Amino acid sequence: MLRNFTILILVSVTIMISCFSNESKYVAIKVRGSDSEVNLVQAIAESFMDQDSLVSVGVTGGGSGAGIAALINGKTDLANSSREITDEELFYARQRGVEPYAIIFAQDALAIVVNENNGVDSLTLNQLSDIYRGAVKNWKELGGNDQKITLYGRQSSSGTYIYFRENIVKNEYDLSMIGMSGTAQIVDAIKDDKNGIGYVSSGYINEKVMEGLKVISIKKDAHSVAYSPLDKEKIISGVYPITRPLIQYTNKKPQGKLLEFVLYQFSEVGTSIIQESGFYPVDTRLITAKLRNNES
Repeated sequence: MLRNFTILILVSVTIMISCFSNESKYVAIKVRGSDSEVNLVQAIAESFMDQDSLVSVGVTGGGSGAGIAALINGKTDLANSSREITDEELFYARQRGVEPYAIIFAQDALAIVVNENNGVDSLTLNQLSDIYRGAVKNWKELGGNDQKITLYGRQSSSGTYIYFRENIVKNEYDLSMIGMSGTAQIVDAIKDDKNGIGYVSSGYINEKVMEGLKVISIKKDAHSVAYSPLDKEKIISGVYPITRPLIQYTNKKPQGKLLEFVLYQFSEVGTSIIQESGFYPVDTRLITAKLRNNES
């Protein structure tokens, strides 16, 4: 009886040690940032976790600025950003001993959306700038109805807000622009506003979202051909004029499970998810070589 009890204790201790050993190997990765990237990275994270039961990847949005701030403050392992880190953010990061390491993992195209009843089908980059800086305020100036334009955009913490301001508007936004907390809010607002216009990630646009919307084709200038972001070949070939890299930042070069997750995004499965989500893969050979080696 005593012998059996001793064996039971030994077995129990062995099981407990095994459980503690497995717990010590368990890794939780935190990802935060760009709302344009959140659904894409969540889909990749779910696939990654299916391959590895000892890792969890939690993905939240909040905007590129929120993600970078979380990285600087040690609150996230990876920051999703649809823009480059600013000099000010880099300064504060280094003040805290954080060295942001940039990884481009996909490419995005911005779509310009209006209400389905809007009569305008195409715009030039200069016209977009004029609209968002307030130089053009009525659709009739663009060949549409005699109606005042309603501007919708993102809040200032959004990387899309900054990218669009710096690369398209090339000026300050008109004070009338309504800052929305996310892409879904912009889409819903324009469906209810026949005079509205907004910018959203093309990866968000699908058949379900398209109901009630029109995607505007874009020209580089008045003498150019207008291209739609719904035509993937035009984005891949580089002729659609509003594209941007999707970036992730880690504190120094990623290691361990975090590195495995980053590299998984470049795998065949990760690339398929990127494309199925409406985004576009990039040539990652050089990026992968740097991540795998000691090269900075």
